[in-house]
Amino acid sequence: MSAIVITGGAGGIGRALARRAAEAGWRPITLDLRKPEDMLPSEVFVPCDFADAAMARDTLAETASRHAPTRLVNNVGIVRPAPLEETSIEDLAAVMDVNLRSAVLAAQALLPSMQAAGFGRIVNIASRAALGKELRTAYAASKAGLLGLTRTWALELAARGITVNAIGPGPIATELFRRANPDNSPRTRAIIEGVPVRRLGTPEDVAHAAAFFLDDRAGFVTGQTVYVCGGLTVGLAPA
Repeated sequence: MSAIVITGGAGGIGRALARRAAEAGWRPITLDLRKPEDMLPSEVFVPCDFADAAMARDTLAETASRHAPTRLVNNVGIVRPAPLEETSIEDLAAVMDVNLRSAVLAAQALLPSMQAAGFGRIVNIASRAALGKELRTAYAASKAGLLGLTRTWALELAARGITVNAIGPGPIATELFRRANPDNSPRTRAIIEGVPVRRLGTPEDVAHAAAFFLDDRAGFVTGQTVYVCGGLTVGLAPA
């Protein structure tokens, strides 16, 4: 059974990704701080704190050695909302470490097994915030960084049979979103009213898009970003 590593797979979008991976016949290898409450029959859980670079590097290396995965979803992420004047260097570093550094470490760890197979699929979960969003200096910068990694890796790895693409979720009803956007907040209501399809997205919406990029048959698509946003970024996303 082909293995797929999903960082931050214990909840929210990561959980939907793990379920979709299992449906496709892949073994989900979930790396997260906490164990999923609804472990899947084929799933393997590996505890990992991506804020700790040494732990993340060692854990990823051991995971790659043990399971030889050929698919990777860089999904783990944190958000520390604040206006520019209140964004601390410590918060900026913490968000970059978890959201961006983890993706580099994961891709580096899994690259040997992908190269050995002559096949690989990497999907980076970015955000529509990469296009700009108030109160998201650190988060938007980290997600824009993921888009840069996606395009760069796509060029570097294409000849090796490895594709690299990104998903840019809009407002998705996850625990992370709810913490940053309380249900009773006028800003949250404004977000929903601003989405053309007039609802928040679901983790399954994102997993469905990711499943396309992860498929064996998607080998002629690389370096691309799909915004799963209910139409929110129409007119904003670059061509």
